[in-house]
Amino acid sequence: RNVQTFNQRPGIARPLRAARMESVSVKPVKVGICGLGTVGGGTFNVLKRNAEEIARRAGRGIEVAQIAARRPNPKCDTSGAAITADVFALVNNPEIDIVIELIGGYTVAREVVMQAIENGKHVVTANKALIAVHGHEIFARAREKGVIVAFEAAVAGGIPVIKAIREGLSANRINWLAGIINGTGNFILSEMRDKGRAFEDVLKEAQALGYAEADPTFDVEGIDAAHKLTILASIAFGIPLQFDKAYTEGITQLTSADVAYAEALGYRIKHLGVARRTDKGIELRVHPTLIPADRLIANVNGVMNAVMVNGDAAGSTLYYGAGAGMEPTASSVVADLVDVVRAMTTDPENRVPHLAFQADALSDHPILPISECESAYYLRVQAKDRPGVLAQVASILSARGINIESVMQKEADEQDGLVPMILLTHRVAEQRMDDALAALEVLDDVAGPVMRIRVEHLN
Repeated sequence: RNVQTFNQRPGIARPLRAARMESVSVKPVKVGICGLGTVGGGTFNVLKRNAEEIARRAGRGIEVAQIAARRPNPKCDTSGAAITADVFALVNNPEIDIVIELIGGYTVAREVVMQAIENGKHVVTANKALIAVHGHEIFARAREKGVIVAFEAAVAGGIPVIKAIREGLSANRINWLAGIINGTGNFILSEMRDKGRAFEDVLKEAQALGYAEADPTFDVEGIDAAHKLTILASIAFGIPLQFDKAYTEGITQLTSADVAYAEALGYRIKHLGVARRTDKGIELRVHPTLIPADRLIANVNGVMNAVMVNGDAAGSTLYYGAGAGMEPTASSVVADLVDVVRAMTTDPENRVPHLAFQADALSDHPILPISECESAYYLRVQAKDRPGVLAQVASILSARGINIESVMQKEADEQDGLVPMILLTHRVAEQRMDDALAALEVLDDVAGPVMRIRVEHLN
C-alpha cells in the first residue's frame, strides 16, 4: 500500500520523469570522425540510426559535427554533414569535444591523436598499431591534459574484451590469456581444415572477399595479432606496452597435411596469441598452435574472433564475436564514445586507468624471449623408409629431456618415398627443442627441416 501511495503522488513521479528527460536534452556533445572508410562509415551509420538510444545511455545527445575524409563512402548518407578533406581542420575545430580517429597506421594517426590531446579533446580510436607502439606517449600526454583516450575497438572488433579485462575482471590476478584475434588467419585455417585446401589457394580467396589486404603480411605473419596481444597483456598483467618484445610466427608454412594430422590426433590448429604470467617473466607470443578439439576456442571458425582469459577468482572465461567489419567494430567505437561522454565531467584522477592499472603502478616483470617459453610440441619428421629411424629420433629427444606423448607414423609417400612421422611431446623449454631439432635435421635419414608447431591445452 505504501508503494502504491508513493507512486500515485504527483509530486514524486513527475519530477523523476522530468529529470530523466532533462538529462538527455542538455547541450549535445559534438564529435568529429577522422576517416570514413569501413569503420568510420559504420560509426557514422550507427550514431545516426541509434541516436535516441545512444543519448538515453550517455545522458546527453551525441552529434557528428564534422567528418574528415578524402573520399565519400557510398554506404553512408552524409548529406547535411560538414565534411572536410583536411583532418587537422577537424582536430583544431574548437566546437568539437571528442575526436574519433579511424585513419589507421602510425604516422598521420599519431599526429592527429597528439594534436587532439594538445587541444584538450578526448579521443576514441580503433588503431591497435598506434596504441601498441605509441600508447605510453599518448597516455602520458592525455593524463597531463586531463583527457581520455579510449581504444576498445583496437582489439577484437565488436567484442568488448578490453572492458571485460580492465573492469569486469579487476578483482582477479590474471594467469594467462589466449586469443584468436586475427580473422583473416582464422578464415584461412578454417578453410584448410574443412576443405583440405592449400594455404595459397585460400589466401587468394580471402583477398577476393576483402578479408585480406593485397599485401597480407600483417595478417598472415602475426603482426596484427601481436599488436592486439601487446595491448591485452598490458591490461591483464599491468606491464608496459612492449610490442617490440612480442614473438611472432606466421602461418605461411602450414600445410593441409599438418592440419589433417592435427585433426587425427584430436587437435585443431589456430593462429593463437598467448600471454602467460610465469615466475620468470611474461610470455608474449603469436604462432600457429594445436588446441584440443573439445575446447570452445578450438571451434571458433571463419573470420570470427575469441579471447580466453584465466583469472584466479573467475577461472576461465571466453569472449567471442565478430573481430572486424563495418558495424561490429563501430559498436565498440560508439561504446567508447558513450563511456567518454559519461566520464567527461568526472575528476580525471578518478577515471578508469587507460591500461587498467594506475600509471605509477606498472610492473617491471620482464617479457621472456621465446627460447625461455615452455610449450608442448607437434613435430612432423620426414624420414627415409628405413628401420631404426624412430629410435634415433627418440634418442635425440630423450637426451635433451624431451618426453614423447604419442607417435603417429604414416605410409611412405609414393613420389619421394619419405615416411611422415608425427610426434607429440610434453612441455619443455623452447631452447631444448631448438637443440633437438638442430640434431634431428642433420641425420642422414631425415629429409629437410622438421615441422614444429606448439601445443597449448589451455587448462
